[in-house]
Amino acid sequence: MSGDMVIVRREGLYCVPGQFYIDPWRPVERAVITHAHGDHARGGHQHYLSAAAGVNVLKSRLGPINVTGLAYGEQVLHNGVTVSLHPAGHVLGSAQVRMEYRGEVWVASGDYKVEPDRTCTPFEPVRCHTFITESTFGLPIYRWRPQQEIEDEINAWWAANAAQQRTSVLLGYSFGKAQRMLSGLDSSIGSIICHGAVQNLNQVYRDEGVWLPPTLMVDQVAKSELGSALVLAPPSAAGSPWIKRFGDYSDAFASGWMQLRGARRRRGVDRGFVLSDHADWPGLLSAIADTGASRVIVTHGSIAVLVRWLQQQGLQASGFDTEYGDDEAEDAASAVVAEPVDTTTEGDRDA
Repeated sequence: MSGDMVIVRREGLYCVPGQFYIDPWRPVERAVITHAHGDHARGGHQHYLSAAAGVNVLKSRLGPINVTGLAYGEQVLHNGVTVSLHPAGHVLGSAQVRMEYRGEVWVASGDYKVEPDRTCTPFEPVRCHTFITESTFGLPIYRWRPQQEIEDEINAWWAANAAQQRTSVLLGYSFGKAQRMLSGLDSSIGSIICHGAVQNLNQVYRDEGVWLPPTLMVDQVAKSELGSALVLAPPSAAGSPWIKRFGDYSDAFASGWMQLRGARRRRGVDRGFVLSDHADWPGLLSAIADTGASRVIVTHGSIAVLVRWLQQQGLQASGFDTEYGDDEAEDAASAVVAEPVDTTTEGDRDA
């Protein structure tokens, strides 16, 4: 085809021959949604298409909408473009959008991570000519430790607090991060209490067949049991009257941004756990390589660094200017300030 299959318009990423948008940030007629985080799934569209596993999450966050669910790998033909959705491994129902038109294949990743977890379908590499990728943690300093190690640390922290009869408050994004952490908790230590924003989404996960340990609302737990309990809450609950009812609690924050020096202190919490639902630097590079794409377009995150590195590897790389935010940055708000990093040396070392 002449011209690019996907371009940026005022409303969002637009598939030109298909005449539909991907995660648009302004109301449109047809929107393909990669996942239900607020910066990618917005209200006001006339019709939504998402992965079947993500339909109920979308409805829980956007209310009554006209949405069609598509099974992973199932193909639909729209205005001559063959569209299919493939697992992104980010959160429940997250998907990459594959578009094929006249022999050319583009894939828009949305947000993704390559390390599997228990709460969503693992990332699936999709071969394509052009790959549109996120780069939330697109700096060489970001290298995640195995998930199991972080879960062990969280449970050890909880157990130590419980031994002192001190409530453990664990802060993380209510959709995706909270359920992922919940799936790794050792419920033999004590009761697990969830903030209402988390508990509502827990039910959506359970309805989709995702196993989560039993959870309670705070009014279902006796005061005598609060000292050994762990509380899962969104970052917005920090310092709120709802949190203060737990008295002399110990709090922790889970985010990829916790890898930055001073992040825990700036956030004002006792502990920081480095756990992200986004790909780290090696994850981004491996995901891109596995697509076999000769052209890569980088969206939100560290665009310039990743584009430069890809160009040094001989790929055609550029960036898209989008209005996507970052659920992890939303977690950390303005409390986390990245310190200058010399990416050249580390990037070259990885090459």
